[in-house]
Amino acid sequence: MVPTDLLEILKRDYQNFPADQTYAIYAEDVYFKDPVNEFSGRDRYQKMIGFMETWFKDIQLDLHGISESGDTIETRWTLSWTVSVLPWRPRVSVPGRSELHVNSEGAIDSHIDYWNCSRLAVLGQVFQQTRR
Repeated sequence: MVPTDLLEILKRDYQNFPADQTYAIYAEDVYFKDPVNEFSGRDRYQKMIGFMETWFKDIQLDLHGISESGDTIETRWTLSWTVSVLPWRPRVSVPGRSELHVNSEGAIDSHIDYWNCSRLAVLGQVFQQTRR
């Protein structure tokens, strides 16, 4: 069962992303997977968010929906950012969803992201914008 306050914490974290994340809601050995990363560990999860904050600018994570079923939370979202290390500063947008599994202690022990586009399509956004 998902603790009620967990949904509210996640909504707030999405709104503030990548700043002020509540890492304590994740199990120490949380498993994370998306189309470019796969690892375990809350510390590595925190470092990944820190990497994004360092290399991407104007990050925005729009939450379109959040639901729960048993011990699983599903979120639907769009993540967008500016690639500031490139002179033309392209804006990239990735729509997707996350499946979060909550363990018996009420902590998220698995976070799997699914993108609604391919990695190649994301890369294409970076270079497509050079043709202005």
